[in-house]
Amino acid sequence: LDPKVAIEVAKDFGSTATLMSYEEEALQEALAVQPREAITQELDAADTPEDMVPRPPVVTVMGHVDHGKTSLLDAYRTATVAEGEAGGITQHIGAYQVDLGGRKITFLDTPGHEAFTMMRARGAGVTDIVVLVVAADDGVKPQTLEAIDHAKAANVPIVIAINKIDKPNAQVDRVKQQLADRDVLVESFGGKIVSAEVSAKQRTGLDDLLELIVLEADLQELRANPKRPASGIVLEARRDRAKGVVATVLVQEGTLNVGDPFIAGSVWGKVRAMTDEHGKRITSAGPSMPVEVMGSAEEPLAGDSFQSIADEAKARRIASHRQEKVRAEDIKRKSARRTLEGLGRDLDAGGIKDLAVVLKADVQGSLEAVRKMLGDLPDDKVRVQIVRASIGGITQADVLLAAAANAIVVGFNVRPEKSATQLATVEGVELRMYTVIYHMVDEIRAAMVGMLDPTFKEIVLGQAEVRELFKVPKIGLIAGCYVTDGKITRKAELRLLRDNVIIHTGKVGSLRRFKDDASEVKNGTECGIGIAGYNDLKTGDVIEAFMMEKIVAESL
Repeated sequence: LDPKVAIEVAKDFGSTATLMSYEEEALQEALAVQPREAITQELDAADTPEDMVPRPPVVTVMGHVDHGKTSLLDAYRTATVAEGEAGGITQHIGAYQVDLGGRKITFLDTPGHEAFTMMRARGAGVTDIVVLVVAADDGVKPQTLEAIDHAKAANVPIVIAINKIDKPNAQVDRVKQQLADRDVLVESFGGKIVSAEVSAKQRTGLDDLLELIVLEADLQELRANPKRPASGIVLEARRDRAKGVVATVLVQEGTLNVGDPFIAGSVWGKVRAMTDEHGKRITSAGPSMPVEVMGSAEEPLAGDSFQSIADEAKARRIASHRQEKVRAEDIKRKSARRTLEGLGRDLDAGGIKDLAVVLKADVQGSLEAVRKMLGDLPDDKVRVQIVRASIGGITQADVLLAAAANAIVVGFNVRPEKSATQLATVEGVELRMYTVIYHMVDEIRAAMVGMLDPTFKEIVLGQAEVRELFKVPKIGLIAGCYVTDGKITRKAELRLLRDNVIIHTGKVGSLRRFKDDASEVKNGTECGIGIAGYNDLKTGDVIEAFMMEKIVAESL
């Protein structure tokens, strides 16, 4: 049937039919396959306290190069393999689980801070706890500070692992003091951040660190429902000659089973096989479990949401819709880049507003000078929030952090890497480079001024005295008036005064000069005025016309 005919037939049978395009139908279905944060009200409502069970914490290990992050992960991974089944094949899948007295902990072995930030920039809440590895013999270094910035920006709790305590020149207290200087206070220094002293090489203190992780997880009361359809996040994906596309997935909610159709970003598939971190074939995976999934034709992207769906045909349709949506969003993102001017127009709901900045400079002296000048800008209404400040050229990591923090990247006497420029275009992040510090400060100040809420000033246009009242069919009560001062305009707001008391405020319903509509009536002339939706008028009343003039702030 023709759609219009079908709608009429439905009416004859007492039903209502809605004409919906294929894309709209796919969009409605896509709403049911969002990441855990928005997994549909129906599924959330179906969760009962009995369904929610404790889940293992998901931990990301971060730290400066050569501080022992890899050694720490290898120590846990080797111990896990040694305690596992004989014949198990160890393979690196970017994530694995450690058992501590029956309590499991999931470790993510992410390739540097970029992957961590990319996932967060895409809205993926993948990590529950960050373990920050700091070498006792080397102390806090640039990548340590970068890791702290990333963890704080993601609002993820930090557990400090002071590694290499077996070294002769290890200085644990010096490390704690350096952390305290960066507002990272461990418990022994009067703070709330827990810390463990370990040696990955000697395998000492490893269980102490695990116990602290479990303690931090208990404080968060991490729970999930294993009975709902599986949803999670793609950690990485690759194409294997023998297996085809292999995606490493972290299950966050529900249980994933072999045979389940699924959506991963704009890619669909059906779970053909699953393996754990030992390469062992498994048939199901529950919350916080990392698995390798085979069954899609294309590779999903790291950070893509993953969810199982009951209907394979629906999965195909949703994937098709999402591919179109990705293309449309890509075009939109490139045409709506995050700029200083855009930040100035992007007003918050209220309170102090933040202008987020990732700051780069050529040398430490320049960096400190720029930070001081930005810090000296008035901050009672708008403040510059420096997400990260460091020396050196603008890198991909800077762009990713800016994308995640909704910030701009400001460089002083530095240039971006070619790859950073390309990534900034993709992520819609603006890069601003300056060689004169005052030019930079002036533009930042202008952006801050643009973020201020405008004020409004009332401008009284004129007054008219009500001398007669007329009832007009289909219009209502019209006041026959004489303009005593100024003018009355059709676009003005009206205020009804009775004995100098405001009775009503509204809009112009009608404005006439004799029988003709008028846009404006001036002083000394008669007119007919109708107040929209209001008829309680009396002779002797005064109608005052006014307008609110928007005043844009010119200074902080």
